[in-house]
Amino acid sequence: MIQKRYCSTVDLERRRALKTGGGVGLLCLLAASGLIQPGIASAEWQKAAFAAKNMDEALDALGITIPEESTFIKLTIPDIAENGAVVPVTVESSLSRTEQIAILVDKNPTALVANFVIPEGTEGYISTKIKMAQTATVIALVKVNGKFYRASREVKVTAGGC
Repeated sequence: MIQKRYCSTVDLERRRALKTGGGVGLLCLLAASGLIQPGIASAEWQKAAFAAKNMDEALDALGITIPEESTFIKLTIPDIAENGAVVPVTVESSLSRTEQIAILVDKNPTALVANFVIPEGTEGYISTKIKMAQTATVIALVKVNGKFYRASREVKVTAGGC
C-alpha cells in the first residue's frame, strides 16, 4: 500500500513539473519570436482624467484645450442604444501616426469612459463597449503629433446603464 501512494505522488509531481515547464517554454518561444514584447500593451493610467465629473475637467486633465473637428475620424455608434450598459463604439482614425484615442460622454457621471494609448506603427482603430447613463453626445478624441482632433455623435439611450 505504501508503494502505491508513493507512485501516485511522484506521478502528480511529474505532471505538475511538465505543465509548468511547458508553459514557461511556450512563453519563452513566443517572446523569442517577437509575438510578446514587454510593455507593448501597457496603458497610461490618468487618474484625474477618469475622475473628472464633467467634460471641461476631463479635457483639462488630458491637457486638451479645444480639439478641432476632423473628417478623418470615423465614429461608429448606434443612433439609439436600447441598453445603456452595453453601447458598442468603434473609432477609426485615418490620420497617420495616431498616438491616443479617448472616448468621452458628456452626461455620464464620469466624462472620460475610455482612453487608449496607441503604440507607434499601430493602426488607429479601436472597438469597445461603453456605458451611458442617459441620452448624450459621445466624443472620440484622437491625438496625432501632440494635437487632438475630434468626432462626435448624439446617442439616444432608452435604458440607462450607469
